[in-house]
Amino acid sequence: MSDLPAEDSSGRSGQQLITLAEAAQISGLSHSHLRLLVRKGKIWGVKMGRDWLTTREAVVAYSSTKQESDPKRSHT
Repeated sequence: MSDLPAEDSSGRSGQQLITLAEAAQISGLSHSHLRLLVRKGKIWGVKMGRDWLTTREAVVAYSSTKQESDPKRSHT
């Protein structure tokens, strides 16, 4: 599934779609948490059939903003 080009009105044309299982491996977040984030609009995603898909770029962008704003991270 990861070889399908993502094409939508938000400028994601040409980016590769990945499953949330693949996104979980990249991010370290669980598949179910990623599904919740997509449904809440925190990470871009699309449902195709019964599968949720996103892009590597969307996951990396969310992960980097989450790390920057995480108050639990120690700043030593």
